[in-house]
Amino acid sequence: MSKRVVVTGVGAITPLANTAYETWEKIKNGESGVAPITKIDMTEYNVKVAAEAKGFAAKDYMDFKEARRMARFTQFAVAASKMAMEDASVEVGKDVEAERVGVWIGSGIGGLDEFEEQHKKFLNKGPKRVSPFIIPMFIPDMASGRVSIELGAKAMNNCSVTACASGANSIGDAFRVVQKGDADMMITGGAEAAITEMTLAGFANMTALSTNPDPATASRPFDKDRDGFVIAEGSGILILEELEHAKARGAKIYGEIVGYGATGDAHHITTPAPNGEGGRRAMIAALNDGSISPDDVNYINAHGTSTHYNDLYETRAIKDVFGKHAYQLAVSSTKSMTGHLLGASGALEAIFSLLAIKDSMIPPTANYKTPDEELDLDYVPNVSREKNVDIVLSNSLGFGGHNATLVFKKIT
Repeated sequence: MSKRVVVTGVGAITPLANTAYETWEKIKNGESGVAPITKIDMTEYNVKVAAEAKGFAAKDYMDFKEARRMARFTQFAVAASKMAMEDASVEVGKDVEAERVGVWIGSGIGGLDEFEEQHKKFLNKGPKRVSPFIIPMFIPDMASGRVSIELGAKAMNNCSVTACASGANSIGDAFRVVQKGDADMMITGGAEAAITEMTLAGFANMTALSTNPDPATASRPFDKDRDGFVIAEGSGILILEELEHAKARGAKIYGEIVGYGATGDAHHITTPAPNGEGGRRAMIAALNDGSISPDDVNYINAHGTSTHYNDLYETRAIKDVFGKHAYQLAVSSTKSMTGHLLGASGALEAIFSLLAIKDSMIPPTANYKTPDEELDLDYVPNVSREKNVDIVLSNSLGFGGHNATLVFKKIT
């Protein structure tokens, strides 16, 4: 018999704040973390803005010597995981057996920042000057590995690398572990720190990034004048726990994860399948997995990247899945405020989905000014909305044709 799985803790490092709750308060108020890029000299780039994690100091969350041996994305994951465990009021070895706690944290790119830095040393000073820690610094699984070491979690330790669906896939895969009974608790989510010279050059040259220099309007999902996504960095971590285990220790519960759907487009390396066919199947699979009727969904936290095809095809897929109910749904993209955290985006948006349930508050799509004739759903323009929220669906879609949908439900 399948176990019921609930969320008992959340933690985050984001462009808006260095906690999940502070980030959420700013999201509800429509505040943005997008600003001019400070980490890189952008003189030769046509992209000028990003959503950097501001004021983050690894030494505030972990041993400084060990932090220097971690890439930035791993530091984010460790910090957010520690905050999530504290939020869940749980300690490995005390409140839960170490062998019953696992880690599944995804990253789309991993430590490319460290790879770039060490490659410059290799070219300029020779191979002997390359750090002996470079390999465990840049491989994407090291966020999961380091969190396991830092927190003492000894059950399944894994990492999903599915581009911008990495965080959502990791949560869904961790959900299956607890649901099956292979662990009582999973520390899961995503982490990314890919605001680097090479990443910006690559995304810019494929014309995926917004070239709008105005931070106030650069990320504008579903708007007719959208011109690309705004890259961001950070981490979102959730504590998934078997329901009876959570009840036995008196844990607070944000909500229940009831459905997970994952599909492949088999279409193109970057462009989504026509009309969001793969995303449509992921949504249907997630709803079926949770025995949820489409008409019972109140809110969709959309992938909503602010690119032409994503916003168009995701809208069409939603209309295909939900029919007439699509026009009663609230659909918003919090990437309008956080930017696109790539492999961490689905995890952060899962947190927002749960907090929407908890606070009966639907976050807005900021910067929405000019309606697009082809995009005619309720995108919750610019102002958050008080509304009872029982069921939320969260979409994440990645390069390579990866589609992941999560369904969260108010606990009953």
